[in-house]
Amino acid sequence: MKKFLLRMFIGLLFALFGLISYYTNVEKNPITGEVQHVSLSPRQEIVLGLKSRGQLAEQYGGLYPDSTLQNYVDEVGLRVVQKSAAAQSSYPFDFHLLHDPKIVNAFALPGGQVFVTMALFNRLNSEAQLAGVLGHEVGHVIGRHGSEHLARQQLGAALVNAVGITASDDPRNAQQAAIVAQAVNQLVNLKYSRADELESDRLGFEFMTKAGYSPKGLVELMQILGSANSGGSPPEFLSTHPNPGNRVELLQAIITKTYPQGIPRNLEEGQERFAQAVLTNHSQN
Repeated sequence: MKKFLLRMFIGLLFALFGLISYYTNVEKNPITGEVQHVSLSPRQEIVLGLKSRGQLAEQYGGLYPDSTLQNYVDEVGLRVVQKSAAAQSSYPFDFHLLHDPKIVNAFALPGGQVFVTMALFNRLNSEAQLAGVLGHEVGHVIGRHGSEHLARQQLGAALVNAVGITASDDPRNAQQAAIVAQAVNQLVNLKYSRADELESDRLGFEFMTKAGYSPKGLVELMQILGSANSGGSPPEFLSTHPNPGNRVELLQAIITKTYPQGIPRNLEEGQERFAQAVLTNHSQN
């Protein structure tokens, strides 16, 4: 009994330390205004992103070798950043086209490193669609979703350790308790992850339209991904992103609310520029 009480006391200390650490590490996001639980400073996010970008690129076949398309993706991404509220951040954004021709995906590392695979790029047909992809990923960076996710993981790990210590008298019980605790932690993270994705849609909409792109590009992106999903196994992009059909409805609602008289004609789709970049790439290869 004494051993059990000691284990419970130590377990409670682990849990208490994790909870205190999580709930005291709070910052107000200067762009979104959201009060967030984060585990990294903006500077630490930048360093993490810079250190991780090479290793991550290697997992997708490295960078696409054509400098024309690399520069084009970077140009569109920087326009989305520099012409919107994202320019107020201290993150040095950098946009990369990955060589992988099969995995349809796009993602961002904390600190401003943004990636899109060639498999996804090949499904696009306008600059506005590309701006929608990049704007969404910029939204993840500005929203500090990576740092929030890491903070939740650290809290979850502390609670898992606390349960494991308390139940460690029987290894099988300890393992089962840890599995249950980890499952709960994953469900919590999944819930917040989907909320992050929807927030990135909203931020991406704001960033791309401020940069002069038509929000139709973001809606069309979701439709393209939905179409890819109906043909068999879903693209990797959808494994962490909510159902594109639901997102189309939400985006349409945002467009109607923002532009009750219709999308302004000065917001570009950029189909010709996109086609020219693709054509230039094909002529050089």
